[in-house]
Amino acid sequence: MFIPMTKQEMQERNIEQFDFIYISGDAYIDHPSFGPAIICRILEAFGYSVGMIATPNLNNNDDFTKFGQPRLAFLISSGSIDSMVNNYTSSLRKRTEDSFSEGGIRKYRYDYAVVKYTQKVRSLYKKTPIIIGGIEASLRRLSHYDYLSNTIKPSIILESGADLISYGMGDKVIVDIADALNSGISIKDLTYLEGTVFKTKDENLIPSDAIILPTYEELLKDKLEYARSFMVQYKNSDAFSAKPLVEKNGNIFVIQNTPPKPLPQEYLDWVYALPFERKAHPSYKQKIPALDEVKYSININRGCFGNCSFCAIAMHQGRIIQARSKESVIDEAKIFLEDPEFKGYIHDVGGPTANFYQKACEKQDKFGACANKQCLDPEKCKNLIVSHDDYLDILRELRNLKGVKKVFIRSGIRYDYLMYDKKDDFFRELVKYHISGQLRVAPEHISSRVLKYMQKPKKELYFAFCDKFDKLNKEYNLKQYIVPYLMSSHPGSTLEDAIMLAEYIRDNKTYIEQVQDFYPTPSTLATCMYYTEVDPRTMEPIYVAKTKEERAMQRALLQFQNPKNYDLVYKALVKAKRLDLIGNGPKCLIRDKMRVKKS
Repeated sequence: MFIPMTKQEMQERNIEQFDFIYISGDAYIDHPSFGPAIICRILEAFGYSVGMIATPNLNNNDDFTKFGQPRLAFLISSGSIDSMVNNYTSSLRKRTEDSFSEGGIRKYRYDYAVVKYTQKVRSLYKKTPIIIGGIEASLRRLSHYDYLSNTIKPSIILESGADLISYGMGDKVIVDIADALNSGISIKDLTYLEGTVFKTKDENLIPSDAIILPTYEELLKDKLEYARSFMVQYKNSDAFSAKPLVEKNGNIFVIQNTPPKPLPQEYLDWVYALPFERKAHPSYKQKIPALDEVKYSININRGCFGNCSFCAIAMHQGRIIQARSKESVIDEAKIFLEDPEFKGYIHDVGGPTANFYQKACEKQDKFGACANKQCLDPEKCKNLIVSHDDYLDILRELRNLKGVKKVFIRSGIRYDYLMYDKKDDFFRELVKYHISGQLRVAPEHISSRVLKYMQKPKKELYFAFCDKFDKLNKEYNLKQYIVPYLMSSHPGSTLEDAIMLAEYIRDNKTYIEQVQDFYPTPSTLATCMYYTEVDPRTMEPIYVAKTKEERAMQRALLQFQNPKNYDLVYKALVKAKRLDLIGNGPKCLIRDKMRVKKS
């Protein structure tokens, strides 16, 4: 049975009042790839009743009141993606499609959805507790740079009027919150739970070991103060070593408790074994595109110790890997075999980074992730455990299941981690069995300067990976290709860096499927660089492409073969004084045309 979405379903279950009502910006898909479904199923498993309100219309009160008032609290999220990212491209052009809505049609997808949903609920239910969570609330839990408004926004708990934030992965935290509310503890007294943020005017509630951050008013006045504050947050994101953080706004203290501890494998296995329908709610008449991407995929891990500057995974899920057991993964694959629509192809076996399946080092069990040191940047840490044995064991068993024809790996392979493995068993079997013609990897750039700011591996490692990939394909008589993800306009990237990358694409006849223009999402290291124009790790100034024209030029350079980009590429080459790349020679990026004026 699905989580009830209608009054009729509520009545059929003989529920007079829900314990919780979950409001989501996404259409309701009951699948373990989607956070709202996971949270609702966990609460249900612990004996709490939950109603789902998906993609409500803010102009229709009935969408918010159809279930009445919940007994314990409203739970609100924007869905699986930050609403700003879902609504706008990196050039702030409004997106036309929405993979997480019925029919892929963008209908009731609001900017700052968590804030607007919360304000709406508060206007209708003055005293009912409201808890916000998910990626949007998690990454906006303290003052943050907001790309859409180009301002520093206060903590989302203040802007929305919510009572509590559940940040990070809330699988265990939500149960602690539910049990506390159910026992009669007031929402205003929930000041002690890991993985939560609360607000108060009472200085006595500030933990004795808390770190006091600059005030919101100070952040507005000084970008360098924002950079320093961000680094304190960045270094206090580990569940074992972090201290509580306090940020004052006016006369209100926003207090972030320490992050939630990584889930034990047994708990994670239990979560993925909950009775998900693995479908969209039957009330939908059209497909929800996001389901097609994951319906026959298996998420095996959480967290990422790669910690790329532009990625929010570490701030949301943590740097410590949490992985499911082999038995849990195989059991999920067996569910596919019972589905008459399953054609024998498992589309992906991975997670944020597919081949991170175990802890980074033995020290993490006791001390957590290092606050002042990275596992892979700028070099591999000497304590890093490099092994693909357990991951490979899972893949082999999946391949041998009767009814499984092919097992693909489509989520991000960390090629640096792969190259550090002294055994090549996994690399060989990856090439031989787990690629459908193309392997997507993310070198992002080849400029050493830009890679340093990205916290990505050196280009030489990527080149070595490509060489070995080609050799293995020849050995197995296969014709498979690497499709690199590349990024333009990342902080630190100049026009010269973009041209360097374009020349690499030219020389290697690289197929570029897509270029991601850097997107300043909340609470990432790169976004702090973008806003402050300094590297907060060193406080040294860095170059940042901020004008629409230059960002467009950098993006166009990486797709210089496209005739539509000719004018932008030409303008970029002239500006960079690289006229040698305009003409009919073999090294030219664009051809000379009669209308091109010599400069």
